[in-house]
Amino acid sequence: MGRVSGKVALVTGAGLGLGRAAALMLAREGARVVATDVNADAGRETAEKIIGEGAEAMFMRQDVSSEADWKDVIAATLRRFGKLDILVNNAGVLFTASVEETSLEQWRRLMSVNCDGVFLGTKHAIAVMKNSGGSIINISSVAGLVGLPNLGAYNASKGAVRLFTKAAALECAKDGGRIRVNSIHPGGIWTPMLEQFVGKRGETDAETAAAAMHPVGHAGEPNDIAFGVLYLASDESKFVTGAELVIDGGYTAQ
Repeated sequence: MGRVSGKVALVTGAGLGLGRAAALMLAREGARVVATDVNADAGRETAEKIIGEGAEAMFMRQDVSSEADWKDVIAATLRRFGKLDILVNNAGVLFTASVEETSLEQWRRLMSVNCDGVFLGTKHAIAVMKNSGGSIINISSVAGLVGLPNLGAYNASKGAVRLFTKAAALECAKDGGRIRVNSIHPGGIWTPMLEQFVGKRGETDAETAAAAMHPVGHAGEPNDIAFGVLYLASDESKFVTGAELVIDGGYTAQ
């Protein structure tokens, strides 16, 4: 316990799935957590769960594609907790369509969340972490490492997150690495997003499809990613920046 004790963490897309698991994990290990989500009910539920477990948390509704929202969330974090040590850029969206069938509107909407959100979060976090240091964790995907049919827009966005992370890490390293920037690349994890792709957990076809994706023979759990977030958020990873933490059940080893 206490691996991030005394730290302040901001987690986007904290209402469900990976974001909720990361927010809960960080809180259980001593962080004070700002949980944000465009889904106010789900995000508020995460914050209330953290508070119910005896930790400190606050919720703010946030559209990560809005710079005004980022400014408001960062300002509120500083007012409430006085600093920001950890940013988890988790919020993301997915849709399936061939390149030919993808509309420009769909492409731009996905990019606004998956790419603009990560850029804006990283930009504004660096500005407030300059004096105290911190860890920025960008949630990419195995789709940021390998191509997948009918996921061209998602592939492009997650590949962008991967290389943007490295560029930001190198910039921050010039100041002695006080701010570290890394990406996490999940495989299939049982979240609403995976269920959107393969079907509901517990259904035979969905379980079979998820198992077939991974050499270990099953999909992952949200806490599999949350433990990776915790490592990168903690001082245990003080020599880690610009890295890709792949947590995928062997998917990209094939």
